[in-house]
Amino acid sequence: MTTPAVMGLVVSAEQRKRARSLGIAYLVLAVVCFTVFTRRAGDAGFKISESSQFTLPAQGFGWALGIVLIAIAAGQLLRGFGKLSNVVLALATAAFFMSFLAWAAAGDSFSFVGMLQDTVSRSVPITLGAIAGILSERSGVINISIEGMLLASACTSAIGASLTNLWFGTLVGILTGVALAAILAVMSIRYKVDQVIVGFAINFFALGVTSFISFRVLVPNRDTLNNLQPVMPIRIPLFADIPFFGQILFDQTIFVYFSFATVALATWGLYRTKWGLRTRAIGEYPRAAGTLGVDVNKLRYRNLLLAGAVAGIGGAWWPIGIVGRFDQNITNGRGFIALAAVIFGRWHPVGALCGALVFALAEAVRLKIGNFDTGIPSEFLIMAPYLVTLVVVAGFIGASRAPKAAGQPYEDQ
Repeated sequence: MTTPAVMGLVVSAEQRKRARSLGIAYLVLAVVCFTVFTRRAGDAGFKISESSQFTLPAQGFGWALGIVLIAIAAGQLLRGFGKLSNVVLALATAAFFMSFLAWAAAGDSFSFVGMLQDTVSRSVPITLGAIAGILSERSGVINISIEGMLLASACTSAIGASLTNLWFGTLVGILTGVALAAILAVMSIRYKVDQVIVGFAINFFALGVTSFISFRVLVPNRDTLNNLQPVMPIRIPLFADIPFFGQILFDQTIFVYFSFATVALATWGLYRTKWGLRTRAIGEYPRAAGTLGVDVNKLRYRNLLLAGAVAGIGGAWWPIGIVGRFDQNITNGRGFIALAAVIFGRWHPVGALCGALVFALAEAVRLKIGNFDTGIPSEFLIMAPYLVTLVVVAGFIGASRAPKAAGQPYEDQ
């Protein structure tokens, strides 16, 4: 049931509820600005290059943003912003984020570009895990096992790279992801076991096996089996010299470039090719697709194995792309955050990339804020990325609809 809204629009009860929720959220942010962000004096320096920076007055910016947020909240509650709601939300969130950074760094300075560069780098496993989830769920198979695929691939790629070279280690990680995806495929497609249960079983299996290997094998033999030099960033000429954005996007490791290419290829493949049309068909209406001659289960097998390969590269990022070793439970829940990125992006690769960047930014900010004397308990900083995940998924993206046939086994006729 819909009712006419102000400004001549027709909105549903759910849209009105979301508008009220956003208005209340803006008021809460305004209160935070007035009560927290105005308590530290001094200017915060945001370095955007080696020789230049811009500054924000922590107190002044906090007061100004608080007033603006109250005005936005009033507009949201009284009239709403219609199609501009998401734009207003994005701008208000960005301004609140900058005010938070100014409050944390009041009287000091930090590399703003470096933080954003770290954000892009840390988005790699979340992005690739999200693409693996999209390939699986667009095919009609719920993939809860992304965490296990990332974790197991990180372990095996570290060993493979330590014994041979980085490229062979990456290949071992890919094969590990494919092997776990094959288990998920066989159990869920052939034997029709509940897909969520299989996914969690794979996660627990990967956690147990990698913990055993780490404690019994890698720790005693750290110098030979768990010691490698991560790949170096590849600076792209000309593009890397672009002010501000050049260092962030074009002075990264090959894993970052691969993740961007994967998003582009997945988007093109899902929405511009016959394979993509069939994949989306078996995820929405597998019976109709089967009637038209599509081998539903065969395509699901192929897509799950492809998803495993993508997740395998995401897992290899930890030892080969940034850390140089494998530590117990090194993924630390990033596979589940990748699932949140899938929902955030509404099962679209570009949307999932945006979600991955948001969650990676929370991680990068956590690491940066730890260098300042803010008084925030370290335990709270550790849980910040997960808190952002909960808030974004539960409160700010609205209703999302998964593919209709996700989780439903298919019987060949």
